[in-house]
Amino acid sequence: MSMRMRKKRNFEARMEACNELLLAQGTSGILNMKEAAENFRALVDFERAFGNGNPVALEIGCGKGGFVIALAKQNPDRNFLALEKMSNVVLTPMEAVKAEGVQNIRFLNIRAECLPCYIPEGSLDEIYLNFSTPLPKLGYATQRLTHRNFLEVYKKLLKKGGRILQKTDDRDFFEFSIGEFEACGFALEKVTYDLHERGNPEWNIVTEYERKWVERGLPIHRLEAVFKGE
Repeated sequence: MSMRMRKKRNFEARMEACNELLLAQGTSGILNMKEAAENFRALVDFERAFGNGNPVALEIGCGKGGFVIALAKQNPDRNFLALEKMSNVVLTPMEAVKAEGVQNIRFLNIRAECLPCYIPEGSLDEIYLNFSTPLPKLGYATQRLTHRNFLEVYKKLLKKGGRILQKTDDRDFFEFSIGEFEACGFALEKVTYDLHERGNPEWNIVTEYERKWVERGLPIHRLEAVFKGE
């Protein structure tokens, strides 16, 4: 039996307090792109949202926000979007961003398939997919965030030469992703089946989940997929 996540105390008031960080909030009932397009169409103006014209990157599935907050602090001349579909989850990183005074992060509380309803075409430099749910059960492949249905969506949002950076601990999911990237015309670079083989690379930001996995001596798989603009 699955357990329902308990709603955070004073949830509505706390969400309201972070409202300036939230660029889009969809509904959990939107199941596909056709329905999303029919119900919502509110493209984000990045210059207005961030107050500058800096490059924009997106993390899909930001969780508690540790990764995107660290990345934003390291790159103050870049802007970051953090997507989390569950409202009860997205509140945690929004409150962290507000408390730490990070200026270059905004949030999307929507499903990934609804991204084209909010993100202008050809506007993103990078998309981060950190430890996305592998969904190994038979019949769930189309829901994986690296399935070609999603990759075709990402291609519309990326600039020519833009990148998708994926990390996962699931080898089967990683190999599935490699096949999907190649089928969709992405050029693969920096493919590794053991990111931490010689210790953590200096440039790598270790996520909360990643740290637990590495401490158990288990490998992290990583790649960069380049959109050639074709």
